[in-house]
Amino acid sequence: MSILLAQAKTIIEASIAKGRDLGMKPLSVVVLDERASLVACMSEDGVSQMRAKIAHGKANAAIALGMGTRALMNRAEQQAYFIQAMNGLAGGDMVPVPGGVLIRDAAGVLMGSVGISGDTSDNDEAAALAGIAAADLSAETG
Repeated sequence: MSILLAQAKTIIEASIAKGRDLGMKPLSVVVLDERASLVACMSEDGVSQMRAKIAHGKANAAIALGMGTRALMNRAEQQAYFIQAMNGLAGGDMVPVPGGVLIRDAAGVLMGSVGISGDTSDNDEAAALAGIAAADLSAETG
């Protein structure tokens, strides 16, 4: 089942709200469906130029390798050449640092991913988790 636009909008709005609550820098949020097709993207006023591309790279990396980008970062630390090769195969559109989270329904079916960039990677991931929870969906970071 693919993530719906209404769910993607909820994730984006709640992620940005979490960022404001925590005093984060401006965020870019990208939601992809389970095929890595863009469903929705939004960037706050004042966000730096590359943030939407970075957010897309985080979301894309999670879908492409079937795990959240926190797990991909850990793998990159142990198998840097593998992650570098995968990024090459992905045309450079993989960012293996926290902030890319898989989205699953209550039954565990993959619906898509969210990628966030703008603050520290840990904060980006916290905003993503808040957004997914607000949409009553499940997050997978590892």
